[in-house]
Order: sequence, then C-alpha cells, then structure tokens
Amino acid sequence: MPENVEIKASIANLAGFQIKAKELSKTDGEVLVQEDVFFSVPNGRLKLRTVKDVKSELIFYDRPDQEGPKHSEFYTTPVPDPDSLKDCLSRAVGIKGVLRKVRTLYMVGQTRVHVDQVEGLGSFMELEVQMQEGQTVEQLQKIAEDLMQKLGVSNKDLISVAYMDLLLKKQSQTSG
Repeated sequence: MPENVEIKASIANLAGFQIKAKELSKTDGEVLVQEDVFFSVPNGRLKLRTVKDVKSELIFYDRPDQEGPKHSEFYTTPVPDPDSLKDCLSRAVGIKGVLRKVRTLYMVGQTRVHVDQVEGLGSFMELEVQMQEGQTVEQLQKIAEDLMQKLGVSNKDLISVAYMDLLLKKQSQTSG
C-alpha cells in the first residue's frame, strides 16, 4: 500500500512560486490537464482521474483534514474505459462532484510538487512526499516542511481539506 505525506496551500503569487519550483526541480515541469470525478462513499475519498491524452485511474485515499503535513494512504488502479466506469459508479454510489484542473508537476527528490490551477477555485500548490522503504512518517513530514520553506509557503496559506471540499463549499455559498 503506497503512502505519502501531503501539504496543500493556496498560492498568492503563481509566477513566483513556479520560478522556485523550476529552480528546485531543474525542469520546466510536466503539464497535465486533469478531471477528477469524486464519488459518494462512506469512507475516505474515491475519484476517477482522467488525464487528457495520457491515462485514467481510479484512486481511493484516506487522510485527515488538517493543515500542514498529513499522512495519506492510497490505492490506484488503471482504468482502460473511464466512461463506462463513471457510469457504473455514478449509478451505484452517486457522484459527489467534478473537479477540473491544470496541474504542473515538478519532481524534487522523492517529492511531487504540484502547481494546480483549479477551475472555480484559483491557484494552489501541493507537496506529496512519497514514502520509501525504511522511512518514517516523521521523516517525510520533515522533508515536506523543509521544501515548504524553500518554496516560500507560509502556514497562513495552508489548507486542510481537498479541493473538492472547497469547491462544494463555494458552490453551496453561491447557491444559498
């Protein structure tokens, strides 16, 4: 079972953040156009991720809603026919919501640095420190905190919930 430690934060200065991410990764990053369909499930989160012109996968993950580094366990499986699976799951458990984003992925050591432009929400960053054999959650949290500092992310910018939760909250405020 793969594990990681994640940090998610809003980005006020997108261009400045991207410059730092490029410098740390020594790359221009990889641009991924993603659609995540979240399903209504009793435990954790279940989403069907479709990456334009690349692949689709079903992802289940469970992590606490808290600011700062958080431990996450996740499972993924490739999906060769995402439309059929979406139809089947929507009938079985219902769709919670759909999230669209343009993600730029930078790799810094064992950390995936995501710069996300989320439709309807704005610009965010996410760090996913991938656990390697023999590492502890505490070691991953330290890596995440160090990288957060190098990227200029402050504690006031941290968010505790998934983008989908933010989008649903925003939608309920505008409809109510």
